[in-house]
Formats: sequence, structure tokens, C-alpha cells
Amino acid sequence: MGKGSLIIYITIALVVLLLVSRSPRKSATQHRHRRLKLRSNFIISDHHNRNHAPVAFDPLVADIERRREDRQWEKEYIEHVHPELSTAAPGDEGQPEWEEYMDAEDYLNDEERFNVTGRLVELFPKVDVGPADGFVSEEELTEWNLRQAHTEVLHRTKRDMETHDKNRDGLVSFAEYDPPSWARNADNGSVGYDMGWWKEEHFNASDADEDGFLNITEFNDFLHPADSKSPKLLHWLCKEEVRERDTDKDGKVNFKEFFHGLFDLVRNYDDESHNFSHHSDDSMEAPAKVLFAQLDKDGDGYLSDEELLPVIDKLHPSERYYAKQQADYIISQADTDKDGRLTLTEMIDNPYVFYSAIFNDDEEDYEYHDEFR
Repeated sequence: MGKGSLIIYITIALVVLLLVSRSPRKSATQHRHRRLKLRSNFIISDHHNRNHAPVAFDPLVADIERRREDRQWEKEYIEHVHPELSTAAPGDEGQPEWEEYMDAEDYLNDEERFNVTGRLVELFPKVDVGPADGFVSEEELTEWNLRQAHTEVLHRTKRDMETHDKNRDGLVSFAEYDPPSWARNADNGSVGYDMGWWKEEHFNASDADEDGFLNITEFNDFLHPADSKSPKLLHWLCKEEVRERDTDKDGKVNFKEFFHGLFDLVRNYDDESHNFSHHSDDSMEAPAKVLFAQLDKDGDGYLSDEELLPVIDKLHPSERYYAKQQADYIISQADTDKDGRLTLTEMIDNPYVFYSAIFNDDEEDYEYHDEFR
């Protein structure tokens, strides 16, 4: 950071903190009913679920939420693996959830311990880095969100690896990794290989050094193939798309199979509004044929797994896609002068865009904003 930029940041921070310290007490109570509510990102779902929890903007809040999520995960794990331990003994009542996390939420809502304005002043120069010009651009905010997302993902991967690394050698073999619950047939509990996601081929595609084991990096790719840069794993994703969309089982995707499945995902990715209720099949068939022809390199009227590679990132969005989506939302809400970037003042004036899990103290008038934090 240049000397001039550092002086600007220090000056702005001092002015902001001086104004906050001298503001009338009444103004500090105007939003007293708007409290930050800590909530867990923990979601149990199969790989087809496109719901994606946004990451916390503030690493300090993210750390608190990870601790809460870990406790919930441990509870779920014990109930699944050791159900006999999950039943409390007579007279041994568990601690209520609201009481268990009360201290964390009180911390976030105590101005002496967690001041939102002070946190934004501290974080602003950490986000404004490319270049440090006093403005946070969409690209800078996307990169910030992406770093927070990668921290979250790796944390969960390490937690999952502790579960599956039975011999504690820092590696996971195919035999050690139990098939997830959604990969089992509901009727007899056997592994549902027809679902495709849980296969040895998936494991082998993630094994970059081909030693028969997954280290932490390979295991992370195994759990999150959309974020992998491995050509072998991306090719496996393409083969899985063909297998799932190939209704006539000829090993390829014809136009009808493409149009009534894959094309929706591609156009949803490209259109920021993500709202296509006003489009009819007839109106979308022409652009679908154009894209199909572009992908069909050999012109045989079918799409192979190799030919799906150019759009695999749209069929399986990476963390960067969600980080940009989150950045776009934040800027749309906090960019007061509509210049496409954020100043420190704009961020301070719109704090609940960054810390937006809010509820009223008056429980009868419940207000919960389940938006991007």
C-alpha cells in the first residue's frame, strides 16, 4: 500500500471514529431493535441441491459461525454413527440451543466488544487492494468473498477428512470413505451406483498422483470437483453429465436431451436475473440450437463428454461464480451513488448489507433477512 493511500485511510478512519464517538446517544439507540443473529451455514443436502449458503463478509463472524457449525456437525455425526450416545441419560437434559449460542450473539450485539463501524473501518483496506485507491470494486469484493469461501470449504474438507481417515495417516483410501447416505438405495440400504456420484471412477479421477489415496488437496477436489483445476476430474464431471442426461442410453446427448436439461442450466448461469418464467420453449429453441451447434465440434448431431467441456463450469458453478454473485448483490444494495463501486462511507452507511442476519427484539414482530451477509 502506498504512503499516500495509508494516510488517506488513517484520516478517514479517525474522522469516522470521532463522529461515532461524539454522536448523540439517541442515534445509537435508533437501531437497537436490529440485532445481529448468528446462524449456522450447516446444510445437509445431496449434490443435486443448488442452494448455496453465502459466506460471511467478516472473517471474525465467519470464525464464530464455524465454531457453531462444528458443534452442530459433531451432534449430527454422533447421531448417525453412534446413535446410542445421542440419547441423553434420564435426568441429563441437553443445553437449549438458544442458551448454547447466547454468548456469541451477545458478543456481536455488544458495541463495546463488536462495533460494526469499527470492523468495516478495519476491513476496508484489506478488501481495497487492487489497487488501493479508496474504492472497493466488484472484482476486489469478489476476490475477498472468494478467499472467505475457500477458507470455509477447506475447513469443512479437513473436518470430513478427520471422519473418513480411519487409520489417521493423513490420507483417505476408497475403502475408508463410506458412501454418503444419499448414495444408498432407500429400500435395502445397498450402494446406489446408478446415481453416479459415488463411484470409484470419481475417486480415481480425484487421485492426481495416482497412488491410490487422496491427500487433503485431492480430497478437497473429490468433495468439490467444480472448483478443481484437474483436467481428469473435469473430464469426469463431463462424463457424469452425459450419463445423467442420456435418456436413450446411447452414450451421447442429442439436441432434445440437451434442450430439456443442460441448456436451462447454461442460460440460467449467463442471465443475471435467473428468471425465465416468461420464456417459452419455442422462443428458446433457436438460441439452444446455436449453442448446440457450437459445442458439436464434429457435427454428428450429438454432444460427447469432451464436447461438454467448454460449458462444464456453467453446469457446475464454482465458488468464484457464487463469490461474484454475492459481490454484485452487496454493491447493488450499498452503492448509493451508483458508480459501481463502494466507498468506506457507503459501507458504513449500509452496515446491515454486510451483517444482515437481523431480527427484532420484539419477538412478536419477527424480521429475518436471509440474504447475503
